[in-house]
Amino acid sequence: MKSCRTRGIRETFAGISGKGGRIMKNSHSSLSSLTILLLALIILGGCAEIRSAAPPIVTKRAQMHMGTLVTVTAVASDKKKGDRAVQAAFDEIKRLEQLLSTWRSDSELSRVNAEAGRQSVEVSRDTFEVVVRSLEMAQLTHGGFNIALGPAIEAWSVTERQDIPAESELQHVKPLIDWTSIRVDHEARTIFLPRKGMRVDVGGIGKGYAADQAVEEMKRAGAEGGVVALSGDIKTFGALPDRRGFPVGIRHPREEGALIAVIDLQDEAISTAGDYERFFVRDGVRYHHILDPHTLQPARGCQSVTVIAKDGVVADGLDTGIFVLGPEEGMALVERLSDVEAIIIDAKGTMRVSSGLRDRLRIP
Repeated sequence: MKSCRTRGIRETFAGISGKGGRIMKNSHSSLSSLTILLLALIILGGCAEIRSAAPPIVTKRAQMHMGTLVTVTAVASDKKKGDRAVQAAFDEIKRLEQLLSTWRSDSELSRVNAEAGRQSVEVSRDTFEVVVRSLEMAQLTHGGFNIALGPAIEAWSVTERQDIPAESELQHVKPLIDWTSIRVDHEARTIFLPRKGMRVDVGGIGKGYAADQAVEEMKRAGAEGGVVALSGDIKTFGALPDRRGFPVGIRHPREEGALIAVIDLQDEAISTAGDYERFFVRDGVRYHHILDPHTLQPARGCQSVTVIAKDGVVADGLDTGIFVLGPEEGMALVERLSDVEAIIIDAKGTMRVSSGLRDRLRIP
């Protein structure tokens, strides 16, 4: 009779290469080796042979959508399933772009804007939900997040003209940015902008929503884990092989290429708002695209705000609103909210970390 002895369960973990194994915004990481699990089982007093479990496959692709580079990573049991999950994510993001983009004259939001001051517009479930969630974020941040801010942003045209608009020009558009006047009918699923010239733009929350929906499509396609990254808006689920989650680097707002921290995300979303993406400097003063809806001037309390939440739509909406609120009021809001954490770099460059995040950060 064949006999053998078992010395327990052995695990061999291979490392992850490519910039310390980090998945960072606007960067690429590679998985150089995967976990090999050797499992010994004793069945009915006999001995089973040790077999190697098939390692999961990591698939990663990038495409341009929603005006930015979108990177999708899928962890699946085989390549076919991973490819299918990645494609499902891109298809969902493309579908939502057709509904939400104000750059498309045939989108639902463009129709809402075109009918401003005239009539309400019936929209799809997705468009309605994004607008409703946007109004919720506005309420939470006391108007710091405002999807009706478009006319003021156009008056500044930070990256186009790099001019400082006259105060009279800003006061002229101020009646058009009243988010509290936006009317939504839940039963009819309609949106109405009561003043001609009003415009809604969900660019500050739409990418987070798209990441959430893309992740759900990846799960339906059979992915065990993955990342959907739309520029600075990232949603994760599951984990990389041999990791507890997905490592994400948080950019330093004043040092190009430097990180302020790294965090492993698992079934979480992260989004950053910063004054370093679109700006110009005039007479030593930085003028950027994140406007305070109350003053219609660039918000001055922060350099960057990073929010971590369960949902991308929450992280994406809150980062801008907290940036406008400023470090003290913004952090106080974070501490009141469940499943929300934040890293705030204030105007002086001091980093503030919410209480639930302090033990999770790795400082490079």
